[in-house]
Amino acid sequence: MRLILIKFLFICCLGLSLQGCGTLNELFSNDSSSSEEDEYADWTAEKFSTEAKTAVDAGNYEKAIKLYEALESRYPFGEESAQTQLDIAYAYFKNNDPDSAIAAADRFIKMNPRNPAVDYAYYLKGLVNYNRGIGFIDRFLPTDTSQRDPGTARDALKNFEELIRRFPQSKYVPDARQRIIALKNNLAMYEVHVARYYMKRKAYVAAVGRASTVIEKYQRTTAVPFALQVLQEAYTKLEMVDLAQDATRVYQLNYPNGPPVLEHVSTTLSHKVWDFIGLEE
Repeated sequence: MRLILIKFLFICCLGLSLQGCGTLNELFSNDSSSSEEDEYADWTAEKFSTEAKTAVDAGNYEKAIKLYEALESRYPFGEESAQTQLDIAYAYFKNNDPDSAIAAADRFIKMNPRNPAVDYAYYLKGLVNYNRGIGFIDRFLPTDTSQRDPGTARDALKNFEELIRRFPQSKYVPDARQRIIALKNNLAMYEVHVARYYMKRKAYVAAVGRASTVIEKYQRTTAVPFALQVLQEAYTKLEMVDLAQDATRVYQLNYPNGPPVLEHVSTTLSHKVWDFIGLEE
């Protein structure tokens, strides 16, 4: 009986000890969050904005995001609340968080459809998709940008085209047009790469489809002569003599001296343009 009583007392003491530890943990946790809140307790909206801008200029985008979000939560109806939403989107973009940047830009567009800076939100979406997937190494090594996944390139193309359609007088339109040229060149060459892959697999009908897409959708790109070459070969393999001759005639008429830009030069130039523009803010 005495042994049972001792065990019971031991269990009770152990339970109280664990409960005390939990209470202490909660206490310290609350102290930590409280100290974090106290850090910004006396900050004005102007101080938040200034410190966040300083963090952006220093390349400390994580800190900038934290400050902008604190500013937005504490002063949700301030005069600069709309600008803060744009600043958050930009900081996400520079912090290599494209999904959050797109979401923030979309939120700004939805909440501020008549804001004078709404054209920048559309432009920023294009920038995000334009630069998505381009890493540090990709920027400085001579890789072929036309062999990247074209999904985000198509998204960027749609973003920039929407910007031009909605805001033809926007100051961002000239830059968007230049990016569209680079995007179309890369998308067209991507189709040529796929067409050549189908040729190697002897899937000549599929190769014709891809090469024809270049001719129809990307008429003024550097990829057109290479697409015509694919068509000549594919139609020949398919024993479609008339169509093969048509492709040959169009090629010779437009490119009597061969492609105006050699392929390896074309992809290198496109890469340089792509990366140079991509480095801009």
